[in-house]
Amino acid sequence: MSKIVLVTGGAGFIGSNFIHYWLREYPGDRIINLDKLTYAGNLDNLKDIENRENYRFVKGDIADRAVVEELFKEKFDLVVNFAAETHVDRSIGDPDDFIKTDIYGTYILLEESRRRGVGLFIQISTDEVYGSVEEGFSRETDPLMPRNPYAASKAGADRLAYSYFATYGVPVIITRASNNFGSYQYPEKVIPLFVTNALDNQPLPLYGDGLNVRDWLYVEDHCRAIDTLASRGERGEVYNIGGGNLLTNRELTAKILDYLNRSPDLVKRVRDREGHDRRYALDSEKIIGLGWKRVADFEKELGETIKWYRQNRWWWEKIKSGEFKAYYQKQYGNR
Repeated sequence: MSKIVLVTGGAGFIGSNFIHYWLREYPGDRIINLDKLTYAGNLDNLKDIENRENYRFVKGDIADRAVVEELFKEKFDLVVNFAAETHVDRSIGDPDDFIKTDIYGTYILLEESRRRGVGLFIQISTDEVYGSVEEGFSRETDPLMPRNPYAASKAGADRLAYSYFATYGVPVIITRASNNFGSYQYPEKVIPLFVTNALDNQPLPLYGDGLNVRDWLYVEDHCRAIDTLASRGERGEVYNIGGGNLLTNRELTAKILDYLNRSPDLVKRVRDREGHDRRYALDSEKIIGLGWKRVADFEKELGETIKWYRQNRWWWEKIKSGEFKAYYQKQYGNR
């Protein structure tokens, strides 16, 4: 039986990959994509499906009650909330938009889901809500210790979503995924930033000593995890989604330079980020117990991702020549 699916933030990196995934796996379903088209929202991510009869784009803000109320005249079988301000550096400099979008916007969506009824509401959270984990792996029952405004805004939305399940019975599932990578990722994030800079023989700004550890999850595996939860996840539960690929930023940088045959001299150490979390690592046994497993081979998919940016200059060159250029120069200084 076909479903009506609302994807918020679907013009962003993970959201657009999810829409591609879902329409490929469930071609009979209908998707409505609500996106504000902030700097990181890009309809070029969806050009190949923009004319499909079962796909519709709506420009709008999840924090705009009138827009959301109009959309919820549809009876959604599934709502997946990717919409968020996500870049830690930007949240440190200006937390305001993060609170409005990530918390208040999620509240508006949950309110309409409560009033109109939805089949399932999946709130996309992040491993950053656990804060820095010096050793071991974060489990879903661990305390939340967010250490920057972005992580705090996501923790707030995460717990707000749960409260709508506990108080009103809204069918909510919360995911906490590790760092995603793949095609269509806005080049302020480390992999596309370092790849595109290296392609142009520009410096790679590596924070501090480069020994911060991240767990890398291929975006397609993330999409498959959400699919698993949509069919088998338990309402009211939280599920970690880890990639199982723990690397220091220094190790990741070396892999990118090696793949592109660029000199390590391109690496430029920059002042460390305020409150920079040292390590993230997730225990994913709970979702693995539902039958999900990682399919992607990290080395292969990292290579494919690098190849995608090398072959799609048309996509990122215009981004890096506009608003991004001014932001980059402010963040790291003139190059």
